[in-house]
Amino acid sequence: MAVVAHDIHGPAGAPTVLLSSGLGGAAAFWKPQTEALVAAGWRVIAYDQRGTGRTGGTLPTPYGIAHMAGDVRELLDATQTASCHLVGHALGGLVGLQLALDAPGRVASLALVNAWSRPNPHSARCFDARLALLAAGGARAYCEAQPIFLYPADWCAAHPARVQAEVDHAVAHFPGEGTMRARIAALRAFDVDAQLARIAVPVWVSAAQDDALVPWTCSQRLAEGLPRAELHRLPHGGHAHSVTRAEAFNTALLAFLAQHTTP
Repeated sequence: MAVVAHDIHGPAGAPTVLLSSGLGGAAAFWKPQTEALVAAGWRVIAYDQRGTGRTGGTLPTPYGIAHMAGDVRELLDATQTASCHLVGHALGGLVGLQLALDAPGRVASLALVNAWSRPNPHSARCFDARLALLAAGGARAYCEAQPIFLYPADWCAAHPARVQAEVDHAVAHFPGEGTMRARIAALRAFDVDAQLARIAVPVWVSAAQDDALVPWTCSQRLAEGLPRAELHRLPHGGHAHSVTRAEAFNTALLAFLAQHTTP
């Protein structure tokens, strides 16, 4: 299969930060971080995951997080990137964990944003509800509910036009029910809890305590199970706190990256 669609920003000779999105899969999710990272001198790669956005295409059957990590390895090869600092949001964080297990030499550090190491019953309930909406009401019903899981209620209420524009964009670019179900099944099956001790790279674990989709205690478990992890915790910001609290998030992320490489 062809290499996933991607964008490269920043100076060619600088150390690379690779940005891996959550369930939506789009490189555009990382716009607030891309700008901050490039301004700080990093080379940045962001990509649209297979089955989504500009990459599109059909997914293998069965489909798992290991396939997604394989796509990242191919992307690193195609962009002549020996290793990267991988920043992953939710599903994207799972991709980072899998890549660190499968190809440890390709990962210099990990930044895991509202990610997890094993399934939990609360998130399972949320995905059951989202899949029921998809089955009963199609893409529009599924996408209209998405901000409830991504953002705090007060942030949604304060940014109604932006939220609606995101919903409409998601509907217009919906990857199809089959692809969405396969991607959700992959993240729901992910479980590397017993392997965390094998991941030796520095890890920054970032969580918002008001995340409605993934309990922040999942990030706490990651920080406790990974040998070289630190937990960054915000009281407010929701599942997508890299968007809603971008300034605080970027400051902490850049500080972590600076500890391990000077661009």
